[in-house]
Amino acid sequence: MKNWILMVMVLSLSACSLQSKELSSGLLFCFASLALLFVAIWAKSLYRMRNEGKQWHWPRPVEIVIGAITDFFDTLGIGSFAPSTAFFRLGKIVPDELIPGTLNVGHTLGTITQALIFIQIVDVAPSTLLPMILTAGVGAWLGTVVVGSLPRFQIQLGMGGALLLAAFIMLMSMVGFLPAGMDALELTGWKWWVGVIGNFILGLLMPLGIGLYAPCMIMVSLLGMSPLAAFPIMMGSCAFLMPISSIGFIRNQKYLPSAALGVAIGGVPAVLLAAYIVKSLPLDYVRWIVVVVVLIVALSLLRSAYRERRTMR
Repeated sequence: MKNWILMVMVLSLSACSLQSKELSSGLLFCFASLALLFVAIWAKSLYRMRNEGKQWHWPRPVEIVIGAITDFFDTLGIGSFAPSTAFFRLGKIVPDELIPGTLNVGHTLGTITQALIFIQIVDVAPSTLLPMILTAGVGAWLGTVVVGSLPRFQIQLGMGGALLLAAFIMLMSMVGFLPAGMDALELTGWKWWVGVIGNFILGLLMPLGIGLYAPCMIMVSLLGMSPLAAFPIMMGSCAFLMPISSIGFIRNQKYLPSAALGVAIGGVPAVLLAAYIVKSLPLDYVRWIVVVVVLIVALSLLRSAYRERRTMR
């Protein structure tokens, strides 16, 4: 744990001396390398499964469509895990025990594509972007141990309530009842600490299925940053985490290959289309999207907490 903290501190201080283009190039190389490694390991695993007599089939059109729809809206900050799970269960496409692995494996390439795009088109300061990506990674690494001991419904209830409050505050700022800058691309002073620690907490909660996208969007907006600044931060965080976790699912074969392939094939082109739309949207529209997304996620969390609490009685 001390080594993780030391690494984050050193890299965070180094980021202060980096230029945006230098950091962007470094992250692009890192994510591209992770993507190539991920594809190589996945292809080798599929080939080995065939040789071992473990048959798998190429994706059906419905699985490709699911990937296209969910990754399109994922690029807008809505998230892909929850809608993908709904589609998988509604169509009885993926067994429940294979859904987590299928989500991680299938959406990895789409998430990396998002990071590659938004890190280039949204110029977030290196001293803000890199520490937030790294701390999210450390948080997710610790999440299964630290947060795993807490009752799931309590986490869902707390996050749902916090998101509702945050969405209300942001809405009041947008209609003029509260002041809001919402145009910065860098965090400094106490806001830097809130952002970095906040992203660590969001990474900590990811193993419980609480997505990082919507909470990260609302957090950086409330700290005075442009909502667009959330895109490279949240996508870079997940692009750093997902290939590593997905490789574990691939090696354990705890996923459905056809559905994961379908999501990947349909998802990457949809990300490219959605990224163009996000880039061209007026900023006010993006802010309204943030509020709507957060409200949807908050209500979904509260509903899940209520259901889980009932099953415990």
